[in-house]
Formats: sequence, structure tokens, C-alpha cells
Amino acid sequence: MSRSSRRLLTVVATATVATTLAACGSSGGGGDNNSGANKASDTGITATSIKIGATYPLTGVAAPGYSEIPLGVKAYFDYVNNNGGVNGRKIDYVYKDDGYNPTNTSSVTNQLVLQDQVFMVMGALGTPTHNAVVQFLNSERVPDLFVASGSLSWNQPKKYPETFGWQTDYEIEGKVIGNYIKEKFPNAKVGLFLQGDDFGEDGAKGVKEELPASQIVASQTYTSGNTDIGPQIAALKAAGADLVVSFSVPAYTALSQLASLQLGYKPQWFVSNVGSDATLVGNLLKSFSKGAVSGAGPLEGVLTTRYLATVDMKDDPWTQLWQKVWSASGQKGDLTNFEVYGMAQAYTTVQALQAAGKNPTRESLVSAIEKAGGDWKGPLVAPFRYSSDSHAGVSGMTVAQISGGGVKDLTGVETTDNGKDAPIQQSSDEAGTPPANGIPNEKPVG
Repeated sequence: MSRSSRRLLTVVATATVATTLAACGSSGGGGDNNSGANKASDTGITATSIKIGATYPLTGVAAPGYSEIPLGVKAYFDYVNNNGGVNGRKIDYVYKDDGYNPTNTSSVTNQLVLQDQVFMVMGALGTPTHNAVVQFLNSERVPDLFVASGSLSWNQPKKYPETFGWQTDYEIEGKVIGNYIKEKFPNAKVGLFLQGDDFGEDGAKGVKEELPASQIVASQTYTSGNTDIGPQIAALKAAGADLVVSFSVPAYTALSQLASLQLGYKPQWFVSNVGSDATLVGNLLKSFSKGAVSGAGPLEGVLTTRYLATVDMKDDPWTQLWQKVWSASGQKGDLTNFEVYGMAQAYTTVQALQAAGKNPTRESLVSAIEKAGGDWKGPLVAPFRYSSDSHAGVSGMTVAQISGGGVKDLTGVETTDNGKDAPIQQSSDEAGTPPANGIPNEKPVG
């Protein structure tokens, strides 16, 4: 997977958000949007097209892996376009590079909204980067769908009515992880290795809601861009942590594994879904060690979580669909889990557009997600939590273990909600079965 091995740049900047911007048009609304001929019903909508924008780290510290996500999005949108589009409209997908730099995110998001005149932003990646633009998108009344981050920030419908999460949030993931440790490793001395932002903070919050404070013997954070994390790993070792929960992006998962090897430190690792792709982390380990570590071997036995089927699950019907879509796209390279993530987000986006009506408006799109999104079936293993009071994404995940370069499930689907008082439950819900043609068929919400 050579795309994942590109050189890392350590770029970190403080966020700035433009506060004096011209309005980019009405959010529409009113009238019957489900009848008559296709028309230019809102900004970014013509009779024949829907323009969707996004921002991703195509370069910089977070590019490995994450730069592949929009390739998956595009592959699925192209597949839909080649099969008639959404209500006869083709999706025009425009994505821009922000280098995982919040200042750049502000600049390119302004371009998408004010110059490119997108109908919505979908799948914009990153907690610190998207925090730089969420206020702007809401002030412009641009639907801000399915942010590629599990931060709790995206579930604030009163403050940010246009913004929706998508993946399992980090607090819920932390609760599922903490609950598993409580049941399977009750005597473990737990250390935390955390990214120093909402990602790490929300994940640690969930873990602490399930474990007694006395069981957590150390907590260490890293700053994205500073690759010297040896002192943090040494501190975890010195504290006697024999199980380390890591809320880290792939580069820092690799760096933590390399530092552990150098220190002879061998705890049981439990790595967040965000940073546990074995193929990518293995490639990064090889790169960072200059070939001294040849692949994903150090990850064998690492615990993790999942909310989507992975590429090694060859018999899963969703994996089979994504492989079909990828092959039809004509793009080079083997299908990766990051491209699968993008395709799954694109699938949910098509569901939302269908539910918004034949001539969708920004207002009808947001309303449709709130009214119908909680009932959508698709590739995620647990239900969404969408309603007028909740813009939170999927409600659960499974605990899994890295084995042979893939993952094997250790639990069924476990669902919960935010907060210490929300119980963790075994769920009977599973990912839906893909439609025969691979395209959803949601009814408009009227």
C-alpha cells in the first residue's frame, strides 16, 4: 500500500476562523420539493447536479491513510453517477487539501463555500481542523454532514444545527474499551497514551467512566507534530502500566510501538479504531525504523475496536460491494480500510440526499436526517442516533483483536450513549444487507 508510506511532514498551526464573510445564498425551504421537474432548488443544486465539498490532509502529518478516504468517496459517488445518480442528478464531488493545518482548513473551506458554492460539506476530516470551521459553516447555513472525527463537538444541535457526526464517538469507544478491560483484565494496571486534543480527552473520559480511578496508573499525552514520544512511553513503563490504551492516529501508533520496542516495554496494547489499521501502521513502522522493523508483526495481538467490516473480511457482503465499486472505479492499488470508510460515508450521504426529496434544499436535507436518519440501515454495525435533539453518529462497535494482519471480533456489537449512567448493552442490530444494485433507496421525508 505505497500511498500510505509517503513522507510525513510535521506541520502544526493554530486555527484562525474568518468572521466577516458575505452570505452565499438562501438555505431554501418551503414548497413541495418532491414533485415536478428537477430544478435549481438551492445553492449547489442544478437540474442535473449536486455539488459536495470536503477537506482532507492530502499532505502533511496525517496524510498516510487519511488521504485515501476521498478516493473511496469518489469511487462510490462515481458508481452512483454511472447508475443514474440521485433523482437524476450527478454528484459533483470537490475536495481540497488542508494538510491537517487548521489555518489551511479555514482557507479552503471558505473557497468551497464562497467560490465553489457547494450545497454541503461532507466528511471533512479531523478534530482540530474541523473545529476551525464548524462555526463558519453553521453561520452560512451550509449542511456540515458526517464529520470524519469522533469528537463530541459535532453533537450540539442547538449550537451547531447544520453539523452531524457519523462514526462512533470517542467517549462511547472509550466506554466500550473500559468495559472490556473491566471484564477481561480486572487486575490490569492501565496506562493512557492520548493525543492532546478532543480525540484523546473524549476517549479518556469514556475509559474513566467504566474503570475505577485507582486502576489507571498513568496518563501521557502527545502533541501532533512532535515525533519524540519516547519520554511518554518511558513514563508509562516506569509507572508499571501493563495495559496501555492508546487514542492515537496511525503515525503515533507506529511511533509508540517503535519506542516500546526500543525500551523493551511489552504491555498489552488497546488501540483506538482510529490508529489501528495494521497494514498502514506496519508500513509506517518500516519507514520510521528505516527497515529495522519489517511490518505489522509488533501489532499481533493488539486489541482494538471496529464499526465497519474491514477489507480482510472477504465474505462480508459490504466488503464485497466495496470491492466491486473499487474495481469499477479504475483506480490503482488494492482496496484499503480508509477507502472503505469513504465509501461507507458516501453511502450514508446518498441516503440523506434521497430522503431530502427530489428537489432538495439545505433545510430539507438537515430535516430529513433528523427525522429519518435514526432508522437508516447500512454498512455500520449499530444504529445512528440522529433526531432533532441528537446529531450523534453510530451508537456502538465491537471489540476486536489484530491477528494475521486483519482483525477478529472478540465481542458482539455493544451499544451505549454518552454519560456514565448510560449502560453498555449487547445489541441485536447488525449492519444491513446491501441492496442488489449497491445503491440505497430511501423514501423522501415529507
